[in-house]
Amino acid sequence: MQIVVLAGGVGGARFLRGVLAAAPGAQVTAVVNTGDDVTLHGLRICPDLDTVMYTLGDGIDEERGWGRRGESWTVKEELAAYGAEPTWFGLGDRDLATHLVRTRMLDAGFPLSEVTAALADRWQPGVRLLPMSDQRVETHVVVTDPETGRPRAVHFQEWWIRHRAALDASAFVQVGVDDARPAPGVVEALADADAVLIAPSNPVVSIGTVLGVPGMRAALTATRGRVVGISPIVAGAVVRGMADRCLPVVGVEVSAEGVGRHYGARADGGLLDAWLVHSGDGAAVPGVDVRAVPLLMSSPEATRDLARAALDAARV
Repeated sequence: MQIVVLAGGVGGARFLRGVLAAAPGAQVTAVVNTGDDVTLHGLRICPDLDTVMYTLGDGIDEERGWGRRGESWTVKEELAAYGAEPTWFGLGDRDLATHLVRTRMLDAGFPLSEVTAALADRWQPGVRLLPMSDQRVETHVVVTDPETGRPRAVHFQEWWIRHRAALDASAFVQVGVDDARPAPGVVEALADADAVLIAPSNPVVSIGTVLGVPGMRAALTATRGRVVGISPIVAGAVVRGMADRCLPVVGVEVSAEGVGRHYGARADGGLLDAWLVHSGDGAAVPGVDVRAVPLLMSSPEATRDLARAALDAARV
């Protein structure tokens, strides 16, 4: 069985771990958001790719959900001592090696997809790990400057990490996305997939950014397998992250039904054949097979069972 998963960071990584447990013999391709990528201190940082790689390679800090297990912060402290900005984004000592290798390879002319494959060779994540695009795409957030009262754009990382999404957003802009194209292997993986699963990642800045790459939606809607999405909203609230701060900005209700309707039915020009919502949540999504199952990834077993439910929905 060939499975493609569209994924963002922590939620996507944990869901992928469940997919591997639910379908141990399958060929799994993870197409990962790179709109969160940023250059800091001269290093290219790809948070979502790294979170998936570390999670599936058994190197993640399970408590935080991101970064390396057993991390130390000497370099971060030294940078702060020099007054080197930004001080709000911390690079761990172990994590720093990944960014150094990535930046050196990118500067040498290797595309991000090849760099990612080289990094993954160490971690052996058990999936084919693909960035959504080799071209640079960065999500920016239009906010109202609290000092001037005027709109200004900040990188998504600054909005999320420095400001904790407290600044009201009026728009999300994926800089560079219009000139991007799917990374090598992405379109082919979607064409050959027996199932495409949309992880419970942020529909706006994670999945939405992946889908914003020209050609991505067309490849997804043309896939031979069924497309199954998993709601990131449980009982009207986010389990993790800031989707509740993003969805209203694009006019989407913060609910399983709202996100399902936002994705839409593939038969009607949208994306979904099936939509998984949490047990007890109601969601009427015209033209979509809506199924209620436990969505909380509270244990490895629960995560595996969620992935099995998604694959069951893909087999109909």
